[in-house]
Amino acid sequence: MNAALKELLDLLDLEQIEMNIFRGRSPEERQQRVFGGQVAGQALVAAGRTVPADRHVHSLHAYFIRPGDPSVPLVYTVDRVRDGRSFTTRRVSAVQHGKVIFTLSASFQVLEEGLSHQAPMPEVPAPETLPTFRERMEAIFGPQENDFFRRRPVDLRHITPLTWEAARDPSLTGPESKVWLRFDGELPEDPLLHVCLMTYASDMTLLDTVLLNHGRAWGDKKTMGASLDHAMWFHRPFRADRWLLYAQDTPNAAGGRGLARGQVFTQDGELVVSVVQEGLVRTTES
Repeated sequence: MNAALKELLDLLDLEQIEMNIFRGRSPEERQQRVFGGQVAGQALVAAGRTVPADRHVHSLHAYFIRPGDPSVPLVYTVDRVRDGRSFTTRRVSAVQHGKVIFTLSASFQVLEEGLSHQAPMPEVPAPETLPTFRERMEAIFGPQENDFFRRRPVDLRHITPLTWEAARDPSLTGPESKVWLRFDGELPEDPLLHVCLMTYASDMTLLDTVLLNHGRAWGDKKTMGASLDHAMWFHRPFRADRWLLYAQDTPNAAGGRGLARGQVFTQDGELVVSVVQEGLVRTTES
Protein backbone atom coordinates (compact mmCIF):
# COMPACT_ATOMS: atom_id res chain seq x y z
CA MET A 1 0.00 0.00 0.00
CA ASN A 2 1.48 3.34 -1.01
CA ALA A 3 1.82 6.29 1.35
CA ALA A 4 -0.90 8.30 -0.44
CA LEU A 5 -3.47 5.55 0.14
CA LYS A 6 -2.42 5.18 3.78
CA GLU A 7 -2.99 8.91 4.27
CA LEU A 8 -6.40 8.72 2.60
CA LEU A 9 -7.46 5.85 4.86
CA ASP A 10 -6.35 7.96 7.82
CA LEU A 11 -8.45 10.88 6.54
CA LEU A 12 -11.49 8.62 6.34
CA ASP A 13 -10.98 7.35 9.91
CA LEU A 14 -12.99 10.11 11.53
CA GLU A 15 -12.72 11.05 15.18
CA GLN A 16 -16.00 10.61 17.05
CA ILE A 17 -16.46 13.53 19.45
CA GLU A 18 -20.11 12.94 20.45
CA MET A 19 -22.80 10.36 19.76
CA ASN A 20 -23.72 11.81 16.34
CA ILE A 21 -20.79 14.18 15.80
CA PHE A 22 -17.53 13.37 14.02
CA ARG A 23 -14.44 15.36 13.14
CA GLY A 24 -12.31 15.04 10.02
CA ARG A 25 -9.34 16.83 8.54
CA SER A 26 -7.85 17.54 5.11
CA PRO A 27 -4.42 16.51 3.82
CA GLU A 28 -1.51 18.84 4.51
CA GLU A 29 -1.15 20.14 0.98
CA ARG A 30 -1.28 23.51 -0.73
CA GLN A 31 -4.83 23.73 -2.00
CA GLN A 32 -7.43 26.46 -2.04
CA ARG A 33 -10.40 24.29 -1.08
CA VAL A 34 -11.27 20.82 0.12
CA PHE A 35 -11.60 18.20 -2.63
CA GLY A 36 -15.28 17.34 -3.05
CA GLY A 37 -14.70 13.59 -3.08
CA GLN A 38 -12.98 13.85 0.29
CA VAL A 39 -15.86 15.60 2.06
CA ALA A 40 -18.39 13.24 0.43
CA GLY A 41 -16.40 10.18 1.48
CA GLN A 42 -15.97 11.45 5.04
CA ALA A 43 -19.67 12.31 5.32
CA LEU A 44 -20.57 8.79 4.22
CA VAL A 45 -18.20 7.37 6.84
CA ALA A 46 -19.98 9.45 9.49
CA ALA A 47 -23.39 8.21 8.34
CA GLY A 48 -22.23 4.60 8.14
CA ARG A 49 -20.87 4.60 11.68
CA THR A 50 -24.39 5.22 13.03
CA VAL A 51 -25.92 2.30 11.10
CA PRO A 52 -25.97 -1.44 12.01
CA ALA A 53 -23.34 -3.50 10.16
CA ASP A 54 -25.97 -5.64 8.40
CA ARG A 55 -27.26 -2.61 6.47
CA HIS A 56 -25.38 -1.52 3.36
CA VAL A 57 -25.55 1.87 1.69
CA HIS A 58 -27.48 1.73 -1.60
CA SER A 59 -27.76 5.43 -2.45
CA LEU A 60 -26.56 8.89 -1.56
CA HIS A 61 -27.53 12.40 -2.63
CA ALA A 62 -25.28 15.34 -1.80
CA TYR A 63 -25.03 19.10 -2.27
CA PHE A 64 -21.82 21.13 -2.21
CA ILE A 65 -22.91 24.43 -0.64
CA ARG A 66 -19.72 26.34 0.15
CA PRO A 67 -16.03 25.77 -0.59
CA GLY A 68 -14.30 23.82 2.17
CA ASP A 69 -11.33 25.32 4.01
CA PRO A 70 -8.49 22.74 4.08
CA SER A 71 -6.73 24.53 6.96
CA VAL A 72 -9.37 23.77 9.61
CA PRO A 73 -11.18 20.57 10.70
CA LEU A 74 -14.54 19.53 9.27
CA VAL A 75 -17.28 18.72 11.75
CA TYR A 76 -19.89 16.18 10.59
CA THR A 77 -23.25 16.04 12.37
CA VAL A 78 -25.50 13.05 11.70
CA ASP A 79 -29.29 13.19 11.86
CA ARG A 80 -30.79 9.73 12.40
CA VAL A 81 -33.80 10.31 10.16
CA ARG A 82 -35.29 6.81 10.19
CA ASP A 83 -34.53 3.26 11.33
CA GLY A 84 -36.99 0.93 9.61
CA ARG A 85 -37.18 -2.85 9.32
CA SER A 86 -35.40 -2.88 5.94
CA PHE A 87 -34.09 0.64 5.37
CA THR A 88 -32.16 3.17 7.43
CA THR A 89 -31.87 6.84 6.45
CA ARG A 90 -29.23 9.31 7.60
CA ARG A 91 -28.66 13.00 6.87
CA VAL A 92 -25.20 14.49 7.37
CA SER A 93 -24.10 18.13 7.50
CA ALA A 94 -20.46 19.18 7.21
CA VAL A 95 -19.73 22.38 9.15
CA GLN A 96 -16.80 24.80 9.06
CA HIS A 97 -16.55 28.29 10.57
CA GLY A 98 -20.08 27.85 11.94
CA LYS A 99 -21.63 27.32 8.50
CA VAL A 100 -22.84 24.25 6.62
CA ILE A 101 -20.61 23.66 3.59
CA PHE A 102 -22.01 20.28 2.46
CA THR A 103 -25.03 18.06 3.04
CA LEU A 104 -25.52 14.38 2.30
CA SER A 105 -28.49 12.05 2.60
CA ALA A 106 -27.77 8.32 2.50
CA SER A 107 -30.02 5.28 2.56
CA PHE A 108 -28.95 1.86 3.86
CA GLN A 109 -30.71 -1.46 3.27
CA VAL A 110 -30.63 -4.99 4.60
CA LEU A 111 -29.40 -7.24 1.76
CA GLU A 112 -32.29 -8.84 -0.15
CA GLU A 113 -32.81 -11.10 -3.17
CA GLY A 114 -34.82 -9.79 -6.12
CA LEU A 115 -35.05 -9.19 -9.86
CA SER A 116 -31.73 -8.56 -11.57
CA HIS A 117 -30.64 -6.97 -14.85
CA GLN A 118 -28.05 -4.41 -15.91
CA ALA A 119 -26.67 -2.40 -18.82
CA PRO A 120 -23.83 -4.11 -20.70
CA MET A 121 -20.23 -3.14 -20.03
CA PRO A 122 -18.52 -1.28 -22.91
CA GLU A 123 -15.77 -3.09 -24.81
CA VAL A 124 -12.47 -1.51 -23.75
CA PRO A 125 -8.79 -2.48 -23.59
CA ALA A 126 -7.50 -4.13 -20.42
CA PRO A 127 -6.08 -1.72 -17.81
CA GLU A 128 -2.65 -3.40 -17.83
CA THR A 129 -2.21 -2.46 -21.50
CA LEU A 130 -2.65 1.28 -20.83
CA PRO A 131 -0.13 3.88 -19.61
CA THR A 132 -0.42 5.27 -16.10
CA PHE A 133 -1.78 8.74 -15.44
CA ARG A 134 1.72 10.00 -14.71
CA GLU A 135 3.04 8.59 -17.98
CA ARG A 136 0.23 10.30 -19.88
CA MET A 137 0.89 13.61 -18.13
CA GLU A 138 4.64 13.41 -18.74
CA ALA A 139 3.97 12.78 -22.42
CA ILE A 140 2.11 16.12 -22.50
CA PHE A 141 4.13 18.31 -20.13
CA GLY A 142 7.43 16.46 -19.69
CA PRO A 143 8.89 15.29 -16.34
CA GLN A 144 7.80 17.55 -13.46
CA GLU A 145 7.10 17.43 -9.75
CA ASN A 146 3.75 18.92 -8.75
CA ASP A 147 0.30 17.84 -7.56
CA PHE A 148 -0.56 16.23 -10.90
CA PHE A 149 2.58 14.09 -10.85
CA ARG A 150 2.82 13.08 -7.21
CA ARG A 151 1.95 9.55 -6.11
CA ARG A 152 -1.80 9.21 -5.80
CA PRO A 153 -3.98 6.80 -3.80
CA VAL A 154 -5.80 5.82 -7.01
CA ASP A 155 -4.18 4.22 -10.06
CA LEU A 156 -5.90 5.80 -13.08
CA ARG A 157 -5.58 4.38 -16.60
CA HIS A 158 -7.38 6.58 -19.12
CA ILE A 159 -8.81 4.89 -22.20
CA THR A 160 -10.11 8.07 -23.83
CA PRO A 161 -8.14 11.33 -24.22
CA LEU A 162 -7.24 13.51 -21.24
CA THR A 163 -8.76 16.98 -21.23
CA TRP A 164 -5.30 18.50 -21.75
CA GLU A 165 -4.83 16.35 -24.86
CA ALA A 166 -8.21 17.42 -26.28
CA ALA A 167 -7.44 21.06 -25.48
CA ARG A 168 -4.37 20.78 -27.75
CA ASP A 169 -6.03 18.69 -30.45
CA PRO A 170 -9.74 19.46 -31.16
CA SER A 171 -10.12 16.16 -33.04
CA LEU A 172 -9.90 14.37 -29.66
CA THR A 173 -12.98 16.05 -28.17
CA GLY A 174 -16.06 13.96 -27.44
CA PRO A 175 -18.98 13.43 -25.04
CA GLU A 176 -17.64 10.23 -23.45
CA SER A 177 -14.78 9.46 -21.09
CA LYS A 178 -13.63 6.04 -19.92
CA VAL A 179 -11.02 5.27 -17.29
CA TRP A 180 -9.91 2.22 -15.33
CA LEU A 181 -9.26 2.88 -11.65
CA ARG A 182 -8.26 1.00 -8.53
CA PHE A 183 -6.92 2.00 -5.14
CA ASP A 184 -3.22 1.26 -4.99
CA GLY A 185 -2.95 -1.33 -2.21
CA GLU A 186 -4.68 -4.27 -0.52
CA LEU A 187 -7.63 -3.01 1.53
CA PRO A 188 -9.44 -4.49 4.57
CA GLU A 189 -12.64 -6.53 4.19
CA ASP A 190 -14.94 -3.64 5.06
CA PRO A 191 -17.82 -3.01 2.60
CA LEU A 192 -18.41 0.52 3.90
CA LEU A 193 -14.75 1.44 3.33
CA HIS A 194 -14.87 0.30 -0.31
CA VAL A 195 -18.05 2.29 -0.92
CA CYS A 196 -16.57 5.41 0.73
CA LEU A 197 -13.40 5.10 -1.36
CA MET A 198 -15.45 4.83 -4.57
CA THR A 199 -17.38 7.91 -3.45
CA TYR A 200 -14.03 9.71 -3.15
CA ALA A 201 -12.85 8.52 -6.58
CA SER A 202 -16.14 9.23 -8.33
CA ASP A 203 -15.49 12.99 -8.09
CA MET A 204 -12.01 12.83 -9.63
CA THR A 205 -12.85 12.61 -13.34
CA LEU A 206 -16.60 13.03 -13.81
CA LEU A 207 -16.77 16.76 -14.60
CA ASP A 208 -13.73 16.33 -16.87
CA THR A 209 -16.18 14.71 -19.29
CA VAL A 210 -17.97 18.05 -19.73
CA LEU A 211 -14.67 19.77 -20.55
CA LEU A 212 -13.56 16.96 -22.87
CA ASN A 213 -16.64 17.60 -25.00
CA HIS A 214 -15.52 21.22 -25.56
CA GLY A 215 -11.74 20.93 -25.74
CA ARG A 216 -11.26 22.61 -22.37
CA ALA A 217 -9.13 21.66 -19.36
CA TRP A 218 -8.90 22.68 -15.71
CA GLY A 219 -5.88 24.91 -15.35
CA ASP A 220 -6.03 26.28 -18.90
CA LYS A 221 -6.67 29.78 -17.44
CA LYS A 222 -9.96 29.86 -19.36
CA THR A 223 -12.04 27.42 -17.31
CA MET A 224 -13.16 27.24 -13.70
CA GLY A 225 -15.68 25.04 -11.98
CA ALA A 226 -16.88 23.25 -8.88
CA SER A 227 -19.15 20.37 -7.97
CA LEU A 228 -22.73 21.41 -7.20
CA ASP A 229 -24.50 18.16 -6.44
CA HIS A 230 -23.67 14.48 -6.60
CA ALA A 231 -25.77 11.31 -6.51
CA MET A 232 -24.70 7.66 -6.40
CA TRP A 233 -26.47 4.30 -6.40
CA PHE A 234 -24.63 1.19 -5.24
CA HIS A 235 -26.08 -1.86 -6.97
CA ARG A 236 -23.78 -4.77 -6.08
CA PRO A 237 -20.80 -5.43 -3.79
CA PHE A 238 -17.35 -4.60 -5.16
CA ARG A 239 -13.77 -4.04 -4.06
CA ALA A 240 -12.15 -0.65 -4.61
CA ASP A 241 -8.68 -2.26 -4.71
CA ARG A 242 -9.59 -4.22 -7.86
CA TRP A 243 -9.83 -2.69 -11.33
CA LEU A 244 -13.10 -0.83 -11.97
CA LEU A 245 -14.16 0.69 -15.29
CA TYR A 246 -15.63 4.18 -14.90
CA ALA A 247 -17.61 4.88 -18.10
CA GLN A 248 -18.76 8.51 -18.16
CA ASP A 249 -20.74 10.72 -20.51
CA THR A 250 -22.21 14.22 -20.56
CA PRO A 251 -25.77 14.64 -21.86
CA ASN A 252 -26.01 18.41 -21.33
CA ALA A 253 -24.29 21.68 -20.51
CA ALA A 254 -26.18 24.98 -20.19
CA GLY A 255 -26.52 28.00 -17.93
CA GLY A 256 -22.97 27.77 -16.63
CA ARG A 257 -23.56 24.18 -15.47
CA GLY A 258 -22.56 20.81 -16.88
CA LEU A 259 -24.19 17.43 -16.24
CA ALA A 260 -22.19 14.20 -16.28
CA ARG A 261 -23.15 10.56 -15.69
CA GLY A 262 -21.06 7.54 -14.85
CA GLN A 263 -21.38 3.77 -14.67
CA VAL A 264 -18.85 1.66 -12.77
CA PHE A 265 -18.17 -1.93 -13.82
CA THR A 266 -15.96 -4.68 -12.42
CA GLN A 267 -13.55 -6.44 -14.76
CA ASP A 268 -16.08 -9.29 -14.87
CA GLY A 269 -18.62 -6.91 -16.38
CA GLU A 270 -20.87 -6.37 -13.36
CA LEU A 271 -22.47 -2.94 -13.08
CA VAL A 272 -21.82 -2.00 -9.45
CA VAL A 273 -22.34 1.79 -9.19
CA SER A 274 -24.21 4.53 -11.06
CA VAL A 275 -23.28 8.20 -10.64
CA VAL A 276 -24.75 11.55 -11.71
CA GLN A 277 -23.18 14.93 -11.01
CA GLU A 278 -23.89 18.52 -11.98
CA GLY A 279 -21.11 21.05 -11.70
CA LEU A 280 -20.48 24.73 -12.18
CA VAL A 281 -18.50 25.24 -15.39
CA ARG A 282 -17.60 28.82 -16.35
CA THR A 283 -15.36 29.70 -19.26
CA THR A 284 -13.75 32.74 -20.86
CA GLU A 285 -11.99 33.22 -24.17
CA SER A 286 -9.05 35.17 -22.76
